[in-house]
Amino acid sequence: MKNNFFIYPLDNEALTLRLKQVEFGRVGFYSVGLYPASLAYNCAMQTDGKRLLLAPRPNRDLLGAFSRKILDGMDPSHIDTIYKMSTHLEGGAIVKNNLSDLLLRCELVVLSSNSNHIETDLYEACKLRKKLKREQVVLACLAGSFNHDKKTNDSYVLCEKETNLAFFSGFHRHDALRNPLDSFTANFCHPNALTALLGARMLDKLSPNIQVSSGVHNLEGQYIKAAKNIASIFAGFAHSYHSTNPGLLPTLLTLLLNQCLDQAATVSISRKDREQLYDLQPFPLTELGYGVQKIEAGIVRNGELEKIRDHTFSQLTAIVADARGSMMLPKIGLPTRNFQAGQILAKLLIELKRCPYNIDELFEWCESSGLQIGGIEGLKSLCYWPDIIKKYSIPKHDSSMNNLLFMAIYGPKDKKGIFYKVLTQTRELANFCQESVRPKYSRRYTEALNSLNKQESLDLILNCIQSENESACPITTSEIQFQQSKENETLYREAIKIIDSEI
Repeated sequence: MKNNFFIYPLDNEALTLRLKQVEFGRVGFYSVGLYPASLAYNCAMQTDGKRLLLAPRPNRDLLGAFSRKILDGMDPSHIDTIYKMSTHLEGGAIVKNNLSDLLLRCELVVLSSNSNHIETDLYEACKLRKKLKREQVVLACLAGSFNHDKKTNDSYVLCEKETNLAFFSGFHRHDALRNPLDSFTANFCHPNALTALLGARMLDKLSPNIQVSSGVHNLEGQYIKAAKNIASIFAGFAHSYHSTNPGLLPTLLTLLLNQCLDQAATVSISRKDREQLYDLQPFPLTELGYGVQKIEAGIVRNGELEKIRDHTFSQLTAIVADARGSMMLPKIGLPTRNFQAGQILAKLLIELKRCPYNIDELFEWCESSGLQIGGIEGLKSLCYWPDIIKKYSIPKHDSSMNNLLFMAIYGPKDKKGIFYKVLTQTRELANFCQESVRPKYSRRYTEALNSLNKQESLDLILNCIQSENESACPITTSEIQFQQSKENETLYREAIKIIDSEI
């Protein structure tokens, strides 16, 4: 898919004209859910709203994502501005905008539908863009979940399948963007540095309260968004169930955030256009304002560990703020919907003293609590989690927290009692956090130290002590696995072993 503000070849005069069109161009949001509507309200509070156009999905209410209580608390003049953003004059009559209107009147169109509709919307937008001869309009998405192709049974991140699709990410929780005094950061990402820079500039002008940075990490950014939506469920559970255990929460929240970044680093290494991100740019990536932040991953080559640093993903501030913010319990207003799903999971475990039988039972709890399941992207992504970590070769020790959550909901029924105890017993959960992040072979060394009464354990440790370097005593996949007796085996170790065999 071609997706650029410029259709070459263009002479200097045409390029100058196009730059001015982009500079003064408008941004459109198609499929107006909670985030776009809240963003529009922020723009209405701070500006005249003329830089932003909206087009709700057919047969959908423009402000349908808001409850009547929230709508009653909004300023009527701002609501009027939002409705003006979503309409235009046609033949003397006021008509609602549709996707074609956005493509004709905007230079950047964000397809803000969730995973249920994003691929269909992208196909339709590309078809209309060509028909309207507006192929210089850049398309972006907001979707923060994993997609799945039923025909091929393949799960993936959309920005990997459509590598030139832009990705826009900004932190949002209920009520936040409707605060006239608060400020927010966001990222606009596109593999081409110039497109990223221009798109971020357009979005940055929507409101003085929203600061948008540019980056080329669309795939990595979308991956973090999807992974942190799952992690946010765990965070909501932890804040609710373990609220009286202040020593555990910092460990859980730090690990959840770090694992999102570690996974994104592994995904970054796997991307097919990695070299182009460095070599085929209109100007050096450092000119995007990148700082020292980065993600990095370790890979094993010829028995040696190498660390790969991805400096194309160095503008992390906004995306890390998004991930961190989604795992926090706000002092005012409501947390994110994924976080709320985690709170509901905690309530279920407290009342039933067990894990949910299946995802349908958890969905029923969410709906009975007034939480619409269509907006819980984390739960929808979780069902594809085993496919995702296999597809991108994400190590188990970099994904252990999401693995634990997956098993608590999707694991074998006869094993769920173990995961219930690990989730609910502070000591077991803390030990799981510590042990599950060890690489597989590291855990085997630890098991050997815990069973020195066995000759094979003693031989392994003695060989390592007597060796001059680590490579002289490697543990291979055929190495005997040291196991404690069943009666002495701890729950968290048993949970780790089940995860290793099931995911």
